[in-house]
Amino acid sequence: MIDRSQKLQELIDGNPGIQFREIMRSSGLKNGVLSHYLKKLEDNGVVKVVRGPRQVRFYSPNITEEESLVIKALRKDTPRDLLLALIKDDGLEFSQLVQEVKKSPSTVSLYLSQIVADGLVEIKVVELKKRYHIKVRGLVDKLVEEYRPGSLEKSTSGFEDIINSF
Repeated sequence: MIDRSQKLQELIDGNPGIQFREIMRSSGLKNGVLSHYLKKLEDNGVVKVVRGPRQVRFYSPNITEEESLVIKALRKDTPRDLLLALIKDDGLEFSQLVQEVKKSPSTVSLYLSQIVADGLVEIKVVELKKRYHIKVRGLVDKLVEEYRPGSLEKSTSGFEDIINSF
């Protein structure tokens, strides 16, 4: 029989960037029991824990820092939509991104500045206009293929569903 630690490790390995509450729902374990096992896994170096403001994400130890930044962005709606828009049509201006993701300019600005700061997107000034370019397209493709194998064979119109599966 597979023990709890191994089940939790497999859950985290298969769902990089998973948060505590998601693990609790998936595993059926109570808060204290889950905390105990996750602490043991972290102490043994079997899982990597990334603590951010108001969130903790769990990864397999072989996930690089850059991959964890991409995964974090893919697991949230607005950053994922921004990356998706730039994969579909690289070099968009801010107003085009606002239209594309159908969010308020302040929301787009908040998440766009976050993914720029994380190094996932860069700004280039072309003809005195700021344009946003994706820097991690290959990494997004790699992660989708690695963690959602076979899903890249779907048509590009299904690409959003693939990304949403994170």
